[in-house]
This record gives sequence, structure tokens and C-alpha cells, in this order.
Amino acid sequence: MSTRASSFDDTRTLQQLPDAIDAIQVQPSEKNVVDPFLVTLDPSEDPQHWTVLHKWLVTILGGILVLNATFASSAPSGILEQVIEEFNMSTEVATLMISLFVAGYCVGPIIWGPLSEEFGRRPVFIVAFIVYVCFQIGMALAKNTASLLVFRFIGGTFAACPLTNSGAIISDIWDARTRGKALAIFTVAPFAGPALGPTVAGFISVAGVSWRWLFWVLTMFAGVCWILILVAIPETYRPVLLVKKAKKMRKETGDDRYYAPMERDTKTLAQQVEHVLARPFKILFQEPMLMASTLYLSFVYGCLYLLFEAYPIVFTVGHGFDAGISGLMFLPIMFGGVTAVIGYLLIWNPRYEKEMARCAPEPVPPEYRLHMAIYASPLFAVSFFWFGWTSFPSISYWAPLMAGYVMGFSISWIFVSVPFDSGLTNV
Repeated sequence: MSTRASSFDDTRTLQQLPDAIDAIQVQPSEKNVVDPFLVTLDPSEDPQHWTVLHKWLVTILGGILVLNATFASSAPSGILEQVIEEFNMSTEVATLMISLFVAGYCVGPIIWGPLSEEFGRRPVFIVAFIVYVCFQIGMALAKNTASLLVFRFIGGTFAACPLTNSGAIISDIWDARTRGKALAIFTVAPFAGPALGPTVAGFISVAGVSWRWLFWVLTMFAGVCWILILVAIPETYRPVLLVKKAKKMRKETGDDRYYAPMERDTKTLAQQVEHVLARPFKILFQEPMLMASTLYLSFVYGCLYLLFEAYPIVFTVGHGFDAGISGLMFLPIMFGGVTAVIGYLLIWNPRYEKEMARCAPEPVPPEYRLHMAIYASPLFAVSFFWFGWTSFPSISYWAPLMAGYVMGFSISWIFVSVPFDSGLTNV
């Protein structure tokens, strides 16, 4: 009897099994449940879905901001003699006008990078540039050596904002496939600025006007850039865009349940400050590749700034050029950088696109772009030996002049490839 009952129960269980399976299948997985109040961006709101024309406009504007900052870094090299004469300072102290500005480059990224990830790219640009404009005015009105040096350091700190965040904008709006072209063209700005600075300053020096006019020119340039930020550079950082959209939806619907992922961060103010200030150092010291890339790029950029002291000695003292013509000697560095970008677009980028197709759906290893640096790094060393061995007055000025072209070419390729190798531009 019990056997028949057991058989009946088993049969009934088997009959109910398909219904149980269907019931299980229609139950949604907790992992797949979409929170209806979690705010997302529509394609029209996502910066990576902007039109190509809009992306290039923002990229070019970001490059202009970097051009402004790097132009200001080297410009005083053409008016140092006038400053030395007016303030009766030594050559070593006058050189600090350049050194302290570049030192500000080291401090600024620690501040502007993390702040842009907390508050967005646009607000940080607006605040940093208006303060930068104020310190350019301070330079033009400075009455003593201390004012000059302090204003230059603080100005360099705020000028570091576009050096940090313009590249971040490129990562915000371009995908991994097209980012290389944008970054390559953008790379021209950090080398065009230092090359143009001494040229403009040199002609101001020989024009018979006060050295202060250089800083009024920098003030006007920075002011125009600030207006461009207000008018033409929108917010591009997706987490901040999501927060803005969530606030808008809560206001329009009256429903406080709408939220952005960034708003669920429960850190205290002290924890947020620690996060903002400590994270760059944590990333730097925990990633050996990033540390190596940072040290190498710092060395290369430092070598570039050595030229702002070497060129006047070679071309003004050695070959007898005035400050204006001597400033023109920096232009081959910029032309070399432009040639390097063209070479990248014609040679390396097509190879990279083929590699993307071969590796799909996996991403291309970031070290693939390091091939450019493998060629450019020895060329960079050769260009410095070339410049040093041909810098004598008995040798034609064309020899050290063309060494600058090779320097610009090699430095540009290094700066295009090494950041990609560190992997940060693809994060």
C-alpha cells in the first residue's frame, strides 16, 4: 500500500516538474534586474555619441588651452635680459621665472585631475583659468622679484589644469578605436607652445616696448581661452553628467528616488579629501609601468626645457642673432612635432587599426604602441648629441637648427606612444 502511495506521489511530482521549471525560468535573476530609478544617459546625451565635427571642435579647443599654458611656460626666456636689468637680479634668479612655472606643472595635476572627477571637467576649467588670468595680470604689474617668482609658481599651478584635463576630455569623447588620432593631433600643442613662446617674446624684446607687454599678451590670450571655455566646452565626464540628469529628473518629477551611481558614494568629507589628494600617489606608486612612464616623460620634457637656456647661448651669443631671430630658431621643434603627427596618422595608426581587427573582440595590448618609442628614444638621444656637437660659432647655424627638428619629431612620438603604453589613456 505504501509502495503504491509512494509511486503515486512520484508520478504527481514528475507531472508538476515542468510547471516548476517554468516558474523558475520566469523569475528574473537578481543580477539582471534593472533599477528603474538608476539614471542612465541617452545616446544623444553621451559625449561619445556626439557628431565627429563636435568632437573635433572640443578636441581642438582643448589643444588651444594646452597651447596657452605651454606658451606661457617658455615665453619669459625672450625677455630675461630686460627683467634682469630692471630688478637687478642675477641670471640664475631670472631663470627661476621658467623653472618655478614648470614646478607648478608638478603640483597642479595632483589637484586638478582628482577635482575634475569629483566636480566635472568644465567647472575646474572655469575656476582654474580665471585665477590663471589674474596671476598673469599680477605678473604684468609686479614691482619686485619676489612678486615675479611667486606669481609664476602659482600661475604654473593653475596653468597645469589644461595639461591634466584636456587629455581627460579626449578620453571622455573618443572611443579606443579613434582616440589615437585625436591624441596624436592634440600632442602638437605641448610642443608648439614652448616653441612659439620665445619667438613672440623675442620680437617683443627687440620692438622697444616694455617686457611687461609679454604678460599683457599672455593675459589677453588666457582671457580669450576662458571665454572659449564658457561658450564652447561642455561637460564631458559621464558620472557628473549622470548626477546632473538625476537632479533634473528629481526636480521635474518630484520623485526623490532617482539617483546617479556617483550619488551613492557615502564617503565623509575627510574621506573624500583623502581620496582626492592621495589617489594620484597611490596609483603612481602601485603601478610600476606608470612610474617608469612618468619618470621617462618627465626626463624628456625636462630636456626640452633645457633648450630655453641653451638656444640663446648658441644663437644669440654664438651666432650674433638678436632676440627675435633667435626665437625663430625654436620653430623647427614645432615643425618636427607636426611631421611626427603626420607620420603617425599615415603609418602607425593604420597598423593599429589592423591590429584591433586581428585582436577583436579583445582590446589591443597597450604596449603595442610602444614600438614608436622604441624608434624615437634613440633618435631623441642622437638629436641632443647632434645639437651639442654642432653648437660652436664656427659651424653653420643650420646644423643645430635641424637638430631641433629631429628633437621635436622624436619627442612627439615618445609622448604619443608612452602614455598609451602606461594604459591610462585607455582606462
